[in-house]
Amino acid sequence: MHALISESNRALIALAAPRELAAALTAFDPRAHETTPHEPITVHPAIDLVRTGVGKSCAAATVARCCALHPYTTVISAGIAGALPVELAPRIGVSIAATRSAFADEGVGAPTGFVPLSDMGFAPFDTGDSIHHDPDLLELLASITDTTGPIATVSWCSGDDGCAKGVVQRTNAIAEAMEGASCALAAKRAHPDIRTGELRVISNTTGNRDTQRWDLDGALSNLTDVLGRIIASI
Repeated sequence: MHALISESNRALIALAAPRELAAALTAFDPRAHETTPHEPITVHPAIDLVRTGVGKSCAAATVARCCALHPYTTVISAGIAGALPVELAPRIGVSIAATRSAFADEGVGAPTGFVPLSDMGFAPFDTGDSIHHDPDLLELLASITDTTGPIATVSWCSGDDGCAKGVVQRTNAIAEAMEGASCALAAKRAHPDIRTGELRVISNTTGNRDTQRWDLDGALSNLTDVLGRIIASI
């Protein structure tokens, strides 16, 4: 386990938004700060952070560039997420290690319903529209989070009940965010043997925006706590 992330097996943790990056900097090195957007920040001999920007394209472009320039053996997408309307929906503040990250809306809207890219012969991963993360890395992340489960990667967040239910139907995910599968795809295209993972803290419910519940500050504080446990685990 200790060899997963070390000075000789360095990890990149990708965060999308400025406040997510700030939460991670607080966890690893409160004295550090971002000097150039999209450039890795060394916060530990075994760990770099990078702010990718929000969304699939920004995340993929930044991670691909970082992996081309640096010999990372692990890439983790981290940040906040929205809880999807499943039977045992994760509560706000709960931390999740993704068992897999699934593209939720890459495909075609047809009269019969959504047709994913994998059904059209254009699957982004060898395993289809989602990637099952490295089991050893998942074990490590599961040891520092509250629960595990699939996380959907969306292009548009679910501010409508029907949209949220559609994401669940297509992916069986318990939460949604905007970067996880893209980070993993970019990392795997750069280095097929690289370990990938996704770690999220629930900041809000999904569905009708008028009835959503949020605790962004609490989720970011929990993100700091969870990320801080990584150093103790390596």
